[in-house]
Amino acid sequence: MKFPYGTADFNAIRREGYYYADRTARIRALEEAGKQLLFLRPRRFGKTAWLTTLENYYDLARAGEFEALFGDLAIGQNPTARHNSYFVLRWDFSMVDASGNLAEIRQALHDHLNSQAKGFFLHYREQLRDIQLDAPGFGLRDDNGLVALTSAVNAARARGHDLYLLIDEYDNFANELMHGRRADYDALVSGEGLLKTVFKAVKSLASGAGIDRVFITGVSPVVLADISSGYNVSKDVSLDARFVDLCGFSESEVAAVLDQLAAEQGRDPEWSARMRATMRTWYNGYRFGYEPGPGLYNPTLALYFFDALASTGEPPREMLDSNLAMDRNRIDFVARQPHGSALIGAALDPEHPPVIASLAHRFGVEDMRQAPRDAPFLGSLLYFLGALTLKDQTAFGELVLGIPNLVVRKLYVERIRDQLFPEYPERESLREAAKAFHTQGDLAPLVEVLEAHHLRVFDNRDYRWSNELTVKTVFLVALFADIFYVMDSETAIDRGHADLSLMVREEMRRFALLDHLLEFKYLSLQDLGHSAARLRELSRAELASLPPVAASLEAAEAQLARYRPRLERAYGGRLRLHTHAVVAVGFERLLWRSTPGARS
Repeated sequence: MKFPYGTADFNAIRREGYYYADRTARIRALEEAGKQLLFLRPRRFGKTAWLTTLENYYDLARAGEFEALFGDLAIGQNPTARHNSYFVLRWDFSMVDASGNLAEIRQALHDHLNSQAKGFFLHYREQLRDIQLDAPGFGLRDDNGLVALTSAVNAARARGHDLYLLIDEYDNFANELMHGRRADYDALVSGEGLLKTVFKAVKSLASGAGIDRVFITGVSPVVLADISSGYNVSKDVSLDARFVDLCGFSESEVAAVLDQLAAEQGRDPEWSARMRATMRTWYNGYRFGYEPGPGLYNPTLALYFFDALASTGEPPREMLDSNLAMDRNRIDFVARQPHGSALIGAALDPEHPPVIASLAHRFGVEDMRQAPRDAPFLGSLLYFLGALTLKDQTAFGELVLGIPNLVVRKLYVERIRDQLFPEYPERESLREAAKAFHTQGDLAPLVEVLEAHHLRVFDNRDYRWSNELTVKTVFLVALFADIFYVMDSETAIDRGHADLSLMVREEMRRFALLDHLLEFKYLSLQDLGHSAARLRELSRAELASLPPVAASLEAAEAQLARYRPRLERAYGGRLRLHTHAVVAVGFERLLWRSTPGARS
């Protein structure tokens, strides 16, 4: 079984026998949905593969390939009348270099439009062989890529056909500027900025002047909102119930692939089920519709996992594909906006997740920067980026957002870790302390590092917001090790919820690693009736003897004792469980009791 990891070309996928999840039945519904469509999904979510599917379906120059490419697919059994009836022009704005100055960026955009037009004329050289491309109405100009667009439209019309324009990653290079070079971004999207002018030209040509259909992909509506006066005619189908799973893999598709891999490799049925559970934890959980339904798998990550299984027989050591690691920059951008850090913190709290009245569909950069505290813009942006997803709805119809899966949680954790532990010596001390905990169950070195470096960064104002979540987040960040562990916050165990669990990944159980379950309690200075200075003077034994501390430790231990049998039944002899009751005394001290389990 071959997997097209890193390949988004539909033609190559089909001709070279790669795995393909058939979504072509949706082509008919897309035709009925409108003529100028916008489809938004997070980065690396299969948008380009879908765009190339449309390109091959509608391209009149590929009519002779229709049976080979689509014959055994859903649309091949019942094609629409428009198949292979258009001249197709595709733009890919991810290819526009945004690293130069403003003049260089403008030229890079012109260069891309000209380059795609040259490819267009080369691809259709047979259909256009009698047309003089140097005649009036045709040609290219280095300083004006819109001339190239007009030339392509004129060439199609000269042959009695309309143009289908496909625009991939329409917001890619503009997003790069928005996140770091605001002045250049404004110059491109405001007034008579070039990007705005390009879309004004598309709008004009799609008004009966030669462009019949436009399909646009991107990540968020922010850029389109900022150029809305130039292009206000597209229909956003991103949340249309007919297309919520247009990109992404379903649970049944993942299960079918794993079963086939198991058969090819002579695996027992338990292997397929175990791999499926691993993928569900790390990659599933995306929802792009308002109504409840099964989650979707990020297709790039799923193919990354499948490819590792096919080539090595084992899951990848690094569960986060490095090609998606840069998505953390998007989380950083949101965190820098007003109230952004509070939203990032709320996202890590499954008991009190972010709730917004509705998703914002038309909001620009200024809307995000000047929004009131309860505005949905930042939550919506994290949804479009794939850093949050739709989890549920409240009784009042509000949208409950949440982190979709463990691989995205890693991005949040790394962002907070870099903020809390920016210096190398602290990072190294933390690494050694975490190693002692992971392999020996010893919390003392970790507590020493946290008390010395982390807790001291809070000031008196932070006591207003302190609670168990604060402490749990600190430990989650400090102990996160996705290479070896599946880490879960608020783990559901036998009608209860453990605060933090670290369960060794099955393929890593050959190493000297322990499973861990932690339960946290928080006591304020007011609860204890002592000042911060006094608490710092007391020994740990003296602190542990204080009645509120002793009671909190006992309560946490009782909860852990209830959870242990359930985990032992689930994992059997593989489990090497150590439990840890942890009590935070303000932001000053940490007390704990650890209970080891039997080593397997």
